Amino acid sequence: MNTTNENTDNAKQTFSNRCRQACKVFLTEIEQAKNTIVNDFHETLETHGNLFRLALNEAEALAAQTEYPHLVYPTLAMERVQAVVAWRRRQQSVLQPRLAFTEAA
Repeated sequence: MNTTNENTDNAKQTFSNRCRQACKVFLTEIEQAKNTIVNDFHETLETHGNLFRLALNEAEALAAQTEYPHLVYPTLAMERVQAVVAWRRRQQSVLQPRLAFTEAA
């Protein structure tokens, strides 16, 4: 009877260990993808770091809701970061005419 309990306990521990290991792998892959994106957008990140962090966090949260977050995250994060870059460029283009007008006056 103890053998059955030991087998059950071993199976639970093995399952638990596999879950922990899978989580560690997932987190490592997410961090590697983040680091790659941060390196690609390093110059822009220095200026607008909070927007990029929010974009990366949003991508991570959305990816975690999928069946394969480690596969979805890199693309989703890149899309979010590119959206921040595009938004920032639009903001600058809107502000540039105002600055030129102010300087002329």
